[in-house]
Amino acid sequence: MTLTSGAAAAHQSILGDRLRLALDAGLAAAVTGDTGPLAHPALVCDVAIGQSTLVTQRVKANLFYRGLNFHRFPVIGDTLTTRTEVVALRQNSAKPGRAATGLAALRMTTTDQAGRSVLDFYRCAMLPLSADDVQTGHADDLGAVGADHQRAPDPTAGWNAQAFTGSGFDHALVGTVLHSTADVVSSAPELARLSLNIAATHHDWRAGGQRLVYGGHTIGLALAQASRLLPNLATVLGWESCDHTGPVHENDTLHSELHIEAAEPTPAGTRLRLRSLVHAVGEGRGPVLDWRFTALHF
Repeated sequence: MTLTSGAAAAHQSILGDRLRLALDAGLAAAVTGDTGPLAHPALVCDVAIGQSTLVTQRVKANLFYRGLNFHRFPVIGDTLTTRTEVVALRQNSAKPGRAATGLAALRMTTTDQAGRSVLDFYRCAMLPLSADDVQTGHADDLGAVGADHQRAPDPTAGWNAQAFTGSGFDHALVGTVLHSTADVVSSAPELARLSLNIAATHHDWRAGGQRLVYGGHTIGLALAQASRLLPNLATVLGWESCDHTGPVHENDTLHSELHIEAAEPTPAGTRLRLRSLVHAVGEGRGPVLDWRFTALHF
């Protein structure tokens, strides 16, 4: 899929993210040295995930992401291709009254039109079995998936932090928890379509009784809330882990707690280790996302 300005605008209109480098082409050129506008990192992730849904069209739910690393940051006009590999399988225990399911751990590698590595990550999908009485024999340890994933070389090493004119990171914030304002979940099927996500549960209520919001939508809103709390976030460098701890549906209202766990000075700014805990508002609702990620702050 070629990243276009139209796709970027539609994506931003749904999630409302305020990352400056994705909104200001001149600033992005001054900071990164690239001639094209920088693609939002959430758009890049959403497209890569969407491309991988060709093998998980009947998914019941996506349980987690692991070890996502950016190797480079695409610009508008770049074309992304994603290769999906099954790396582990496990049949779930049978439960009375429920259809038989299993878990598939997948590794995605995304490259651009020049063959350059863009993303590398894992995710775990819950899928229906072909019949309730099937015994697959698959019992892989999914806890080990992505555990040995190595950090990619810093794709921002050559960026010009001075051109960003940020105020710098206040290290007194390490160990604190910031609380966001809330966002309503809207245009969920549109975001799934935009990112080529063909998982039926995001488009057809019959797949599970009620349409589930694509997990990247929740993550995107969590990032938008983080960028409001930390306005000088430059980009996301990677995800250590991302667990979907509860279902999200259209018109839900979500808010987050942003834990600032660590800060590491680098030549290009400050590398922050963050944890976003997202909650759905309403009676009987609670946690829906536990996302640990690394971001660059100027």
